[in-house]
Amino acid sequence: MPVSHLLLALAIVAVWGTNFVVIKISLESFPPFLFAALRFVFAFLPAVFFLPRPKVSWVNLCVYGLAVGVGQFGILYFAIDGNISPGLASLVVQTQVFFTIGFAMLFTKEQLKLYQAVAVAIAMTGLGIIAVHTDATTTFLGLALVVFAGFSWGVANTASRRAGAINMLSYVVWASAFAIPPLLLISWIFEGGWDSMYVSLTSAPTGAWLGVLWQSWGNTLFGYGAWAWLLSKHPAAAVAPAPLLVPIFGMGSAAFFLSEPLPLWKIFAAGIVILGLMVNLFWPYWKTQR
Repeated sequence: MPVSHLLLALAIVAVWGTNFVVIKISLESFPPFLFAALRFVFAFLPAVFFLPRPKVSWVNLCVYGLAVGVGQFGILYFAIDGNISPGLASLVVQTQVFFTIGFAMLFTKEQLKLYQAVAVAIAMTGLGIIAVHTDATTTFLGLALVVFAGFSWGVANTASRRAGAINMLSYVVWASAFAIPPLLLISWIFEGGWDSMYVSLTSAPTGAWLGVLWQSWGNTLFGYGAWAWLLSKHPAAAVAPAPLLVPIFGMGSAAFFLSEPLPLWKIFAAGIVILGLMVNLFWPYWKTQR
């Protein structure tokens, strides 16, 4: 991979990783489900006018939009809003890898390989360490919610895989339309109704709106668009390892910008989870090199 492409991959995972700090800061101005709705409003508009609808069924787009919008980001924002620290959230949500494996076994009859079972066991050990260290900043509820966000991400990954070879950026933009209505409805019901939504929208400072645009354009349009471009230029095996750096950027930026503590147990747990992800990703390659 050329150096310029490697730097682009690093820029993508840096955006995805540091985004957890942006989420935490923006949640000081917006309630979580309204914040998630705004993310998808600006991911959908105005990009939908410039990108053709992908050649995939409306049902598939709906499943992806609901899974990513409500299940992944809506729940993730709710969890970070007082139930789990942003750094740990960036790590725990990577459980999506194992949910994706599970759904592949369920829907395509893929067999669970021994190394995948080992990888899951290793990662679950790391999550267990996190679970026994819950405190005021990271509750068991927050941990469970982010695992559910990882589950929803796995559902979305399964939907996108079943969509076949498509323009991923166009797919994400059009699917965003299905995330907006339920997120607004949840916000209206549980976050204070129209009056509360109006106050949040009109009183939010410029920085909070920049956070919304960072979610929509930085993470969604740039992140997914650039990622799809890299995958079109290089073998998946050359690009796929990059997201392993997301928790490193997430935990590092949370420690730097939010003064989130990094005790030894947290570093140890993160290392174990990442080791599990690495075993799952690299084992077939290591085996062929023997």
